[in-house]
Amino acid sequence: MTDKPMRVPTAGPDQDVAAGRPGVDTPDHRGRTGLDRAGHGLSRNPDVRVRDVELTSRGWHVLRRTTFDYRRRDGRWETQQRETYDRGNGAVVLPYDAERGCVLLTRQFRYPAYVNDHPDGMLVEAAAGLLDADDAPAAVRRESAEELGVTLGPLTHVLDAYMSPGSVTERLHFFAAPYTPADRTGPGGGVEEEGEDIEVIELPFAQALTMTRDGRISDGKTILLLQWAALDGPFAPAGDR
Repeated sequence: MTDKPMRVPTAGPDQDVAAGRPGVDTPDHRGRTGLDRAGHGLSRNPDVRVRDVELTSRGWHVLRRTTFDYRRRDGRWETQQRETYDRGNGAVVLPYDAERGCVLLTRQFRYPAYVNDHPDGMLVEAAAGLLDADDAPAAVRRESAEELGVTLGPLTHVLDAYMSPGSVTERLHFFAAPYTPADRTGPGGGVEEEGEDIEVIELPFAQALTMTRDGRISDGKTILLLQWAALDGPFAPAGDR
């Protein structure tokens, strides 16, 4: 899963106003309008009333500052503000070979982890990507082909989760799928034009699980899938499946 490079049009404030607000009144560099409307009209929770949505950044993804009224448990209303990072939803998959006891993972450089104390920023992860225009099953098949060079067998939907609900809107769809050596039909490595430089690594499942315990695997989505595989999935004790 690699964010697309941000290509933001350069324009001064006066030019921006004269031409309309990209992403609001006029299409932005991704053809989007109405980006300031997200959240308006929500009524599922009667204790939340959205008052205003401000775009604070509109690169490849969107950062918003939303002002809303919130009714506390004691009945008092108060006005709050939250910033949300909207990068769309994503999907992740754990390919496994139960007969050989292996899983197929990736290793790639993650600058946000590197700048936040990871030793070298090279994270071991399950293959993942944003949905873009695809549904979740199609997205994991696409990412598996691009990143791993593998054609997946039947998919098992494991769960859906919000991975950082305090600030990121993304909902991640988790899958697992069997594979065999014959299913490794391409080189993998990702899409070079999108800045991807991905190493494909096949690991014994027991080793991968150990790596979640000693910190060599520190990616949340990957840890979750490996623990599912150990507790309820293909590598769970026979009596517990």
